[in-house]
Amino acid sequence: MRLSCKVAAALLCLGSLLLLYLLAGSAAAPPRPPPAPSAPARPAAPLARRQPRLSRSPPRRNPAGGKFTNARKPGEQKHSKEPSSLQCMHLAVVACGDRLEETLIMLKSAVLFSNRRLCFHIFAEDSLKPEFEKKLKEWPSSYTKKFEYNIYPITFSVGNAQEWKKLFKPCAAQRLFLPVILKDVDSLLYVDTDVLFLRPIDDIWHILKEFNSTQLAAMAPEHEIPKIGWYSRFARHPYYGTTGVNSGVMLMNLTRIRNTQFKNSMIPSGLTWEEMLYPLYQKYKNYITWGDQDLLNIIFYFNPECLYVFPCQWNYRPDHCMYGSNCKGAEEEGVSILHGNRGVYHDDKQPTFKALYEVIRDFPFEDNLFQSLYYPLQSKFLDTVHTLCGRIPQVFLKQIEKTMKKVYENRVIVYLGANHRY
Repeated sequence: MRLSCKVAAALLCLGSLLLLYLLAGSAAAPPRPPPAPSAPARPAAPLARRQPRLSRSPPRRNPAGGKFTNARKPGEQKHSKEPSSLQCMHLAVVACGDRLEETLIMLKSAVLFSNRRLCFHIFAEDSLKPEFEKKLKEWPSSYTKKFEYNIYPITFSVGNAQEWKKLFKPCAAQRLFLPVILKDVDSLLYVDTDVLFLRPIDDIWHILKEFNSTQLAAMAPEHEIPKIGWYSRFARHPYYGTTGVNSGVMLMNLTRIRNTQFKNSMIPSGLTWEEMLYPLYQKYKNYITWGDQDLLNIIFYFNPECLYVFPCQWNYRPDHCMYGSNCKGAEEEGVSILHGNRGVYHDDKQPTFKALYEVIRDFPFEDNLFQSLYYPLQSKFLDTVHTLCGRIPQVFLKQIEKTMKKVYENRVIVYLGANHRY
């Protein structure tokens, strides 16, 4: 018992001494100096709290475009995912002579149905420029905000300008020089003035993503049946494939065209697009009938790996129905782009094509699409059943009906969304 008391007393003394030592050391230690103001901040340790990710910041409504954008801190610069020139779909057209109205109706059809913003590149004679500007300014703001446009003079960078201008139709050869003139444009869709869009341009624009590594342009066949095609029967020059291609609707990757060396029949080595055009014309000018379209056929005959061929419903012409329906894609999906060549919008030879042109021309922009466009079109088609094209109205109506339904669905969603916010 006496030994246990002695051990307890010894432990108590040692604990007291240790406590006094610690208290004395803490009192004697000098205070830690504050960090120097000029010293740079040390990087955060790996376990420091992570900064919030920008992609998870709450969305906010963009008043200009109506779309959601990520919230930014005051003064923070906005960085777009892609340059502004790539944010719109580029559409090019060449208008000379009496093609003002046709061009405006084509542009109207593009604006009516497309979803993404459009950039129009209008190449026109000087006398037409003020007329284009005047007419486009008359369109309601609800549609003009969907596009921007530039008007360019007719110019040819190589060869004889007058010779180019008179090739086939007035100014049609201008399309050959688009890669040279529009140096800041990566891709575009070229169409003739006598084209009408029956569905959004967005849909044909997606075909650009289907190009493989060598393809740089896309066109539709000139004909579906080789034995009755023009090129297979009458051409005196090389042409693409078994029926040739039609250049009235042409999708182009201009960057690839500018950077490619093209095989040709003139020299063993390749030539750039601009270097090739005039020598090619000089060699074949006595053998071509359809002007610039023939030159394009010759180019892609020697460079078939560069061409993507899209189906006939993307360039539907009277030839596809005037001798009997021969465009299977249009029979299944409907006409996507109508090409009224042969002047069929302005005579009575193909009243089905003329009916579509007149209904789109006469449609008041802000009216109901079904009441003021679709129903008048159905009524006009009743007067065309005596023609072979008029006997297949579903081919012409299927895609435009589908497109109008989507337009109204989008409007309903926007309307309900606006009401929901309030």
